[in-house]
Amino acid sequence: MRLKIKRLRSGAKLPERMTAQSAGYDLSACIDEPLTIASGETAKVPTGIAAQLEAESGHVLLTYARSSLAAKHGLAPANCVGVIDLDYRGEIFIPLHNSSAEGYTIQPGERIAQLVVTPIITPEICEAEELDDTARGAGGFGSTGN
Repeated sequence: MRLKIKRLRSGAKLPERMTAQSAGYDLSACIDEPLTIASGETAKVPTGIAAQLEAESGHVLLTYARSSLAAKHGLAPANCVGVIDLDYRGEIFIPLHNSSAEGYTIQPGERIAQLVVTPIITPEICEAEELDDTARGAGGFGSTGN
């Protein structure tokens, strides 16, 4: 399988795995000057790249937080996990939300998220009049006792 990456902006960095065992490819901010995200705010941060997986691969691209940014500075994607559909050819942006009590300044080229290639299953949807009974039934959120 091949993942094609197109640089859309000057200064864009290709995604990079930092170790041989890393599941994700780090994505970097493609910004011309430092960008401060204040406490409680969200900023759409450009990566300067577009991506293409082979359509027949049965995989999708997902973006996740970098654990160090989230744990140390409260910065994580506002949408938790971003989905980059196989037919999307535009720039990849990361909507970073700052949940800390202090602002954080992203530097040009700073690693801001991870890109993960994962299998996707797209079952056929079929409408049903009935669903099988279970012990839980229609018990809602938190109905298992926790």
